[in-house]
Amino acid sequence: MVQISVLEKPIERIKETCELMGIADKFDRALPQLETFLEEEVAQGEVSESKLTFDGLNYLRRLLTAA
Repeated sequence: MVQISVLEKPIERIKETCELMGIADKFDRALPQLETFLEEEVAQGEVSESKLTFDGLNYLRRLLTAA
């Protein structure tokens, strides 16, 4: 059985953005926290891939600037 996750595309897009910006290593370190954040968004009813990507990028920006 194939399981499709609503988070696959947003995480893939965020990863591609980080690679383009040259911060793929930071993305890898922040991925567990990012996944938790996005899972919470989905639990609250958000299913739009675009919105999840946008919110995920904003969360990652805040996370990386706080570090």
